[in-house]
Amino acid sequence: MSIEPPLTVGLISLGCAKNLVDTQIMSGVLLTEGLTLAHDANHADIVLINTCAFIEAAREEASAIIDEMSAHKAGGGCRAVIVTGCLPQRYRGALAARFPQVDAWLGVDELESIAHVAREAAARPPDAPPVVLVSSQPKALFAPRIPQLAFSHPASAYLKIAEGCNHACAFCAIPGIRGRFRSRPVDALVAEARALLKDGRRELNLVAQDSTGYGRDRRGAPRLAGLLRALDALPGRFWIRILYGYPAAVGDDLLAAMAGARHVLPYLDIPIQHSHPDILRAMRRADTVRVLPGLVPRLRAALPGVVLRTTCLVGFPGETEAHFEHLAAFVAQTRFDHLGVFAFSPEAGTPARELPDPVPAEVAAARRDRLMRVQQGVVEQNNRARIGTTTEALLLHPDPTRRGGWLARADWQAPDVDGETRLEGLPASAKTGDLVKIRIVGAEGYDFTGVPARRPRGAIGSGA
Repeated sequence: MSIEPPLTVGLISLGCAKNLVDTQIMSGVLLTEGLTLAHDANHADIVLINTCAFIEAAREEASAIIDEMSAHKAGGGCRAVIVTGCLPQRYRGALAARFPQVDAWLGVDELESIAHVAREAAARPPDAPPVVLVSSQPKALFAPRIPQLAFSHPASAYLKIAEGCNHACAFCAIPGIRGRFRSRPVDALVAEARALLKDGRRELNLVAQDSTGYGRDRRGAPRLAGLLRALDALPGRFWIRILYGYPAAVGDDLLAAMAGARHVLPYLDIPIQHSHPDILRAMRRADTVRVLPGLVPRLRAALPGVVLRTTCLVGFPGETEAHFEHLAAFVAQTRFDHLGVFAFSPEAGTPARELPDPVPAEVAAARRDRLMRVQQGVVEQNNRARIGTTTEALLLHPDPTRRGGWLARADWQAPDVDGETRLEGLPASAKTGDLVKIRIVGAEGYDFTGVPARRPRGAIGSGA
């Protein structure tokens, strides 16, 4: 009697790191319930596409991938296509007619159902309606069945500490997609972090829609400062980095916890979105108006050497040239270490879509480019100041372009967004996941070059 091999599932994860965590959770469900993960989505029985739907560009990317995999299925390349995440959550059953080859649509609350749905989708007759599992109001929290299963990098991992968002920013559709803010328990996060560290991860990046809101939804529970202290108590040598914070929520207790920690990097990702009070109020971020004037000096005083990443949104309805110039001057003066800029996208269901005085798309795009040029000047000055300094770096993998070289991230570089550091002169015993002391000897754009800190000065690079 022949035994049919287990179904294979090929994964395509789109969007942010938080989406990647959801893909990891679904993978754990699939593996623990008897399915197998394929190395390539093009060679799998089932293709699973975890989508983002935050802005139009993300939806266009998701639609293109769904069309591609639908054609793949129609040509006999797979048995089923499943779409999960933000896109089905936002549009519920409205996409079935647009994508008739899709066999199942799962929202953000249905991660634990993926194995059952995968089997059902693979056996679905061609004329049967698709499976649609989308909750009306997301409420779930998930713990990974296989905590050490992380797709980010062998030396690094994302630790999702909360889900949803309670902020009501006028431009943002996330609360409508992800639901109210809800924190995971400290004990569950410590257990997951311990498993990741045991598996060789040396960088834990804390992510949520608003990491600084952690614990506020749980009466009597620890806040982010308490979580940091619990994670910092874990043994070993590793980094903890906080991503996706909210400017007005960076309190003195959090700064004290960061300053007193062994493992927490002095790095804060706090999107300000804008600097002008008129625009911030229109964005429904009036609490940012209150804290912004003294925010960065306060952070730099509390955490000497703190690395600051932020995000700005230009082209918001009503933004005049004077408003934009205010933002450009603020960016030039504040000198953020890392900055991203987005042009406003009028999202359905958000208050900003109905605001008067829209900014033409071409003007918003031009302002985005202008602000990035301002930031480029800041980056060039910051980079020159870093040459000759020593810091710690996380080894990622050997550099394929240089024999004996390594690609790494300095402690001021978050994964995927802040560039990389190329290293030379490391010992033959160097391996992925090592944390090494380095000296910066050069910079180009957003990337750096370095050597071991103990290497004699002047060995490599004009800046040595």
